[in-house]
Amino acid sequence: MHTVKETAILLDMSEHTVRFYTDKGLVPNLKRDKNNNRQFDEESINWLTGIKYLKQSGMPLDKIKTYIDLCLEGDSTIPQRYAIILEQKEAALAQLEQARERAEYMIRKAEGYREIYEHRLSDIANPATWSTDTNTNTESDRLEQLQAARPSMRFSELDDSNCLIPSKTIL
Repeated sequence: MHTVKETAILLDMSEHTVRFYTDKGLVPNLKRDKNNNRQFDEESINWLTGIKYLKQSGMPLDKIKTYIDLCLEGDSTIPQRYAIILEQKEAALAQLEQARERAEYMIRKAEGYREIYEHRLSDIANPATWSTDTNTNTESDRLEQLQAARPSMRFSELDDSNCLIPSKTIL
């Protein structure tokens, strides 16, 4: 059995979040000790793990509660639970794609700054240096200038990038 504090550490949640989820009735069959302190067994930790991932994939707590209630109803609710999980899977995959896009953007920006820092490219990243007379006042224009400076570089060739992002040509 684990305390609230131990469970929070184990699941990388705050103690407040663990208590909040239990107070909302999201952890079925929660055990308590003689002093009425919450006690978490493996089953409780499994419920909290599921809640954590469903919440992180964008599911609101009322839908999580519905999903938990369906689980408690048994096998007759498998089709409904399956549909809920498929929907959340799509949401998680969309989040993953957005994270990949953000990482790619940051890799491009870091490479641009590295080239600026190494004086291989003028400071096109600083809005204070942009001239109204030039055609490089938009992010896409500056990225095109950066791409033109190194057209064949690939993410996989960046020596300071330890990301697990598919190799693809920058821009």
